[in-house]
Amino acid sequence: MGVRSSAAATTYVAATSSAQQVSRAPRCRPTGHIFLVERRRGPVWYAKYRLPDGRQLQRLIGPAWTGRTRPAAGFFTRRLAEEWLQRTLEEARRGTLSGLVRTGATVADAAAEFLRYVEQDRERKPSTLKGYRWVINAQILPALGRVPLEDVTPDVVEHWLRTRTGAASSRRKALVLLHGIFRRARKVYGLQSNPVADVEKPRADRSGDLEVFSPQEIWALVAAADSDQDGAIYLTAAFTGLRMGELVALRWRDVDPVRALIRVRASYSAGALTTPKSGKVRAVPMAHDVASRLEYLARRGHLVGEDDLVFVGDAGGYVDGSALRRRYKAALARAGLRPLRFHDLRHTFGTRLIAHADIRRVQEWMGHADIQTTMRYLHYVPREQDARLVTAAFAFDPPAATPPS
Repeated sequence: MGVRSSAAATTYVAATSSAQQVSRAPRCRPTGHIFLVERRRGPVWYAKYRLPDGRQLQRLIGPAWTGRTRPAAGFFTRRLAEEWLQRTLEEARRGTLSGLVRTGATVADAAAEFLRYVEQDRERKPSTLKGYRWVINAQILPALGRVPLEDVTPDVVEHWLRTRTGAASSRRKALVLLHGIFRRARKVYGLQSNPVADVEKPRADRSGDLEVFSPQEIWALVAAADSDQDGAIYLTAAFTGLRMGELVALRWRDVDPVRALIRVRASYSAGALTTPKSGKVRAVPMAHDVASRLEYLARRGHLVGEDDLVFVGDAGGYVDGSALRRRYKAALARAGLRPLRFHDLRHTFGTRLIAHADIRRVQEWMGHADIQTTMRYLHYVPREQDARLVTAAFAFDPPAATPPS
């Protein structure tokens, strides 16, 4: 990553030492004034003020309002600009103004400490850490890595966010991760506030619609699979809702043909075996077609032990997830199907089952920690009776025609 990593104790001592240096610096009463600057797009208010440690700063307040009516949102009259300055000076006097503590650390240092913290102290899963590292390296460090922590303000964060490209969900994820980095930095480096806390998240771009397979498409995909094992994986994913990592980690002891269920005990991703995403073991009903396919695999494998993997990789260990995705895409093309994601096999299970089982059972079977996640499937519940209710609500018997005189 190219960032400096250090133990929490070391970074905390460094932050404490830096804070003590500030406290030992000559103290003076914070003062300042506002002034107007003419710009091409109109006048703007600036503030120039002195901090208790003697440093002088100049900050943009905002565009000046010169009309006689109430100022528009985001504009400042002289009185409003003066109030902004007085609030800033009061925060400086209380010691809560952002930038008072000189940490000597950069955003890259804070990101390295955050990754250490979530890996060692919080014991996040390898797949989660992989996602964090990708966002930090691709979205955060190139723009903010060398910036001192105390120089990151809400304005800096908002500018950074505006320059991000991609879907709103990706920008939201990057902002949430940056918030976590600064939340940890407040404890380790002694920052007075989290500059990300006041930045509004981009609006979610979810439409609520899901792309799923029909039963006919599932069977076409199974028929187009590279192997019997791949076909069994696709069928099991669609008919049980197991995630890819849960399928890869499945062992024969987890398959119970007598009770017609599969127990989900583990997940394999990013080269590590962990618990399922919800952190809990769950049982999922096993459809007859899935049981038949798995029984065929067991017979083909001759003697299989309870601890053996159900789906075996080329080298005899776990199935390679990246290679499985490539084979899945090739099977989609051979079957002439839409290029849906492997994860949409899981969504297919949710949308089909919600029409036949109550939402709590679907939540349990899919391993959702939050019922809100399961509720995305509710609009797939058939409601034939609703049209009849609306028809009855607007029923109208026209009055009998009056015979002509």
